[in-house]
Amino acid sequence: MKNDNSRIQSKRGGLSRRNVLELGALGLAATMLPGNAFAQDKLKVAAIFATPIEEPWDNQIHVALQKAEKELGIEYKWSEKVQTADFSRVMREYAQGGYQLVLGDAFAAERESRRTAKQFPKTAWLFGSGAGPAEPNFGVFDNWIHEPAYLSGLIAGKMSKSGTIGAVAAMGIPEVNRLVNAFFAGAREVNPNIKKKVAFIGSFFDPPKAKEAAIAQIDAGVDVIYAERFGVIEAAVEKKILAISNMSDQSSLGPDTVITGPVWNMYPTVEQAIKLVKAGVFTAQDYGDFSRMAKGGSSLAPYHKFDKTLPADVKDLVEKKKAEILEGNFRVDVDENTPVSD
Repeated sequence: MKNDNSRIQSKRGGLSRRNVLELGALGLAATMLPGNAFAQDKLKVAAIFATPIEEPWDNQIHVALQKAEKELGIEYKWSEKVQTADFSRVMREYAQGGYQLVLGDAFAAERESRRTAKQFPKTAWLFGSGAGPAEPNFGVFDNWIHEPAYLSGLIAGKMSKSGTIGAVAAMGIPEVNRLVNAFFAGAREVNPNIKKKVAFIGSFFDPPKAKEAAIAQIDAGVDVIYAERFGVIEAAVEKKILAISNMSDQSSLGPDTVITGPVWNMYPTVEQAIKLVKAGVFTAQDYGDFSRMAKGGSSLAPYHKFDKTLPADVKDLVEKKKAEILEGNFRVDVDENTPVSD
């Protein structure tokens, strides 16, 4: 069902998201919101998105909020396909409607969202953002899933027979670059001679274009491909090569094709924000750390059918590196430079 861009929707509606920029500064603003008495009523939480629900980035936020609705007893509503010109208006509608916490993505509306947030100091705002937090009530987050992307690269480097692996991604921005670079870094950790192919489709949601780019890479010799965007797995299935998914467990899209992939779990971030708002101590800070593996915010998707066929030495290597990451003994480099094909 096609929905009006500005309409606030209940949990039977859809969702959506963004146009992005650059990942930004860490910063911490310690000003506390005034304590509010939410204990008697359900906490009202809203989300503002800009792309369709199929787009994985926003969908992971949506899934986390649906879980919070069931487990934490919040009241949850959202708006989808919100254009930059409508962003402030939708924010105001939620704040004036008594929503105490509003999440979403502000990448395309950085200035507008921050300006509007200041007008409603008793509302807690938490947005995916290309910049830092802003006092008194504007928190930020991002999907720091480069660690499982690196682990996926270890597998790709081991499983490639042609010695050429690929990645089809949205665009050359920091939050995308760090995932693709981590993937290739993992592959080169196990095979220094591995060659890479990189393609950006210039969109966060264009499955046909992503599929076309993937087919071009496969025809050029890629035999393991990182599906950073939707559409790539479809090409891998048709061409019968291996794929690494992104953001969520996408094995169902190609059970014989998708080995695994980085998964973003937004629930730790959502849970923390809700806890702070309920206590009246929500602060304007960067919540990005809650997306890291050590906090349960990211992981490697299950191997599913590949659990029986993936070589034992490959699985052992991944488990060893994962343990080192969780113990703090190994750090995956954050490389936000735009990758290029060899």
